[in-house]
Amino acid sequence: MANFTMGDCCERVVLCCQSFFSCFRDPVDETPPATKKPHIEVIIKNPSVSEPSRELPPTPVEKPGFVYVALYDYTARTDDDLSFNAGDKLEPLTKRDDWWIARGITGISANKEGYIPANYVVPIESLDAEPWYFPETKRLDSEKMLMCPGNNNGAFLIRNCESQAGELSLSVLDQGKVKHYKIRKLDNGGYYVSKTRNFTTLRDLVQHYSKYEDGLCVCLAEPCKKTIAPETHGLSHNTVDHWEIPRSSIQLMRKLGAGQFGEVFEGVWNYTTPVAVKTLKPGTMDPKDFLQEAQMMKRLRHPKLIQLYAVCTLEEPIYIITELMNHGSLLEYLQKHRGASLQMSEQVELGSQVAAGMAYLELQNYIHRDLAARNVLVGDNNMCKVADFGLARVFQMDSEDCGENVYEAKEGTKFPVKWTAPEAIHENKFSIKSDVWSFGILLYEIVTFGQMPYPTMTNFQVVQELAKGYRMSSPINCPKCLYEIMSDCWKDVPAERPTFETLQWKLEDFFDMDVSSYDDASRY
Repeated sequence: MANFTMGDCCERVVLCCQSFFSCFRDPVDETPPATKKPHIEVIIKNPSVSEPSRELPPTPVEKPGFVYVALYDYTARTDDDLSFNAGDKLEPLTKRDDWWIARGITGISANKEGYIPANYVVPIESLDAEPWYFPETKRLDSEKMLMCPGNNNGAFLIRNCESQAGELSLSVLDQGKVKHYKIRKLDNGGYYVSKTRNFTTLRDLVQHYSKYEDGLCVCLAEPCKKTIAPETHGLSHNTVDHWEIPRSSIQLMRKLGAGQFGEVFEGVWNYTTPVAVKTLKPGTMDPKDFLQEAQMMKRLRHPKLIQLYAVCTLEEPIYIITELMNHGSLLEYLQKHRGASLQMSEQVELGSQVAAGMAYLELQNYIHRDLAARNVLVGDNNMCKVADFGLARVFQMDSEDCGENVYEAKEGTKFPVKWTAPEAIHENKFSIKSDVWSFGILLYEIVTFGQMPYPTMTNFQVVQELAKGYRMSSPINCPKCLYEIMSDCWKDVPAERPTFETLQWKLEDFFDMDVSSYDDASRY
């Protein structure tokens, strides 16, 4: 203690304070670089020890161990893909947007790895994994699906209720008819169909009614078959961003039709995947315009729009590859025997599907400009998708009158007069409201099973009569309220025409969807 001086005490206090307060630390060294002391490396390599030969493991993107189950069958399209069947269990290894790398746990690809479409699988412990859960299925769709071959008496599904957000509906096939029940939620989180019996979970509810009718029209049997798999986003994982593909990977099969810009063929990509191939007539359109079309289609994703897969542009004729719809155009579908057997409810649903696709384009500020039954394609179970975006564009040129995005046609531009709005005919201006006018004509085509609009008039007469206020009369057997929807589409002032969003919900709710349309479990 005798050697402990006041100076030692001050030094220790300063050292202590430096660790807590920056004002006690040494000032920043501003010595010129030439006078600075060289940095001394304190890590010394051992020359007798060699560097490790193995690579360090990559930083894991996500901790593995989450098990998913397949909802649909998938057949590998490339050597990098993984095939699987509905019900197979898979473990995602890398999740990147629409295509994941996964390892098969059970099924045909057990212990194999490859790319899978992300929208084909769901977490195994989730409600989405239940085979009877069809959350986004609409009432009319549920009836079509349950009536499909392969579903027997008692087939069922649970879906979101359209008329009441947050509620659920149980749809059951009984003796060739589909009946619907409200599934109500309790304040404590439980569920019930009839107030006489409550259930903690939907699984408990399904299990009970699979054993006992207990007020339902029939015991629940097998869940509805999931027959239609969703479209993958792109043909494969390597065409999502790089969508110029070799022409040699496309095989043209049979010709499906011809249009303003070329022909349409049924084809096969990579010897595995059916596609539609649209070709461009050499010299009939600027290839840059065609590529602009393709770039826009690539960005548009909606269940009611035809999806663009890829293009071949390095030589003529240019190919544009899209998803294939089995039954061709809606116009041909209506005119054939399939169309003649359609019920009014199915006809209205066809219109609602087109309105849904157009409502998406409306939201994206896109104009179709050639909306007609010939440019809508039909798949299985009356599924419709809007096609032919060759004249669709994003337009930033605002109209002085209404502020809407419009397209001013070039002098001499040809367009289908009987589907075209008056302001487009006389002023060469197209907007989403002129698409609404065309949609009214499309509804006329649907109700008349593909009849030509203004059947007794020439194009010239149509132009003259529309200017005088003429409109087509109601088709035979057309419900009054449906004709009123058509008439709203044909209002002279574009701003007074409805939006596609409005048209969509009007058609989806066309038939009574209130509580009275549901069965009451207590009466059985």
